Amino acid sequence: MGHNSYLEDIRIIDLADEKAEFCTKLLADLGAHVIKVEKPPGDASREMDPFFRAKNSSHHSLSFFCNNTNKHSITMNLGHTGDRSKFVDLIKKTDVLVESLPPGYLKDIGLAYDNLSQINPRLIYVSVTGFGQGDPRRNYKSCDLVAAAYGGQMYVNGSPLREPLKSFGDQSYYTASLFAAAGILLALRSRDQTGKGDHIDISLQESVTATLEHVMIRYFAEKVIYRRQESLHWNDEFVVLPCRDGFMNVTLLQHWETLIEWIDTEGMAEDLKDDVWRDERYRRTHRNHIVEVVGNWMSAHSVDDLFQKAQLMHFPWSPVRSLNQVLECPQHKARNFFIEKKHPDLGVTLKYPGVPFKTSSKG
Repeated sequence: MGHNSYLEDIRIIDLADEKAEFCTKLLADLGAHVIKVEKPPGDASREMDPFFRAKNSSHHSLSFFCNNTNKHSITMNLGHTGDRSKFVDLIKKTDVLVESLPPGYLKDIGLAYDNLSQINPRLIYVSVTGFGQGDPRRNYKSCDLVAAAYGGQMYVNGSPLREPLKSFGDQSYYTASLFAAAGILLALRSRDQTGKGDHIDISLQESVTATLEHVMIRYFAEKVIYRRQESLHWNDEFVVLPCRDGFMNVTLLQHWETLIEWIDTEGMAEDLKDDVWRDERYRRTHRNHIVEVVGNWMSAHSVDDLFQKAQLMHFPWSPVRSLNQVLECPQHKARNFFIEKKHPDLGVTLKYPGVPFKTSSKG
């Protein structure tokens, strides 16, 4: 998927590090003109691994490249009066400013929203920080690990017999970036009606807590604190079990009679054929035995064999794919999800994920 033109008239100044780089990348992919302002000698996220061919250099950071495609980069030191003056000149012709600097820093150098909105009343000013702009914890240090722990996500991941686990990658950064991008699009729409900009305050902690879905709903409704249960889904409907050559995410309680008939054709249903198991409440109470019997049966089969047959029976089963299998997925290939982009410094063409949506428009 190539570069879109939905936001071609929108100019964005990017003062964000890895906390919100994905936000401006998404908007750049939608056609916005994004100018990334880096402090000399370059943004700190250029030093993040992985590096191209394991060469530790600011020009080889693949993480930086992935999160900054379709952006233009300039260097400015906002601590210097001259560069600050040039920055203000840019703001006069800017629609959106995205920053993830420590709360109060831009205010101390005269670049707070109140200052810049007087220069450009149409400016949409977006701040992405660990705990938001308000007290009492606005100045606390944060990172993805802190946000995942403090936002409640880690508490519900892992085994109930072990310490909580963090999700892979920097999920709080990507979640906050998505909320920031959505907020910007809404603010642009509002500005079309009012002619005025706005200050959008995004908290990493709140972004994490906002996506705890059933955990919060269950607590508010039933005062039940969710318990970690490893690979078993929160509603006991799905579980990840090993096959002969990989893992499969399977349903345990849905389509019960069909599932047992399938397993019984191979003589491996054991006592699950008994009438008592037709009672869903009984199945939920004795879930561990079902996991054991179904797991023994699955271990004798390949992932693809189970997946294809399950799909024929309309079971919502899915293989747990490794990264190389994801890259070779025929569905991704048919939808042209992975995009090739030439690296401006390395002189090589690299593949990276595109935007996860398609539209009928050719624009």
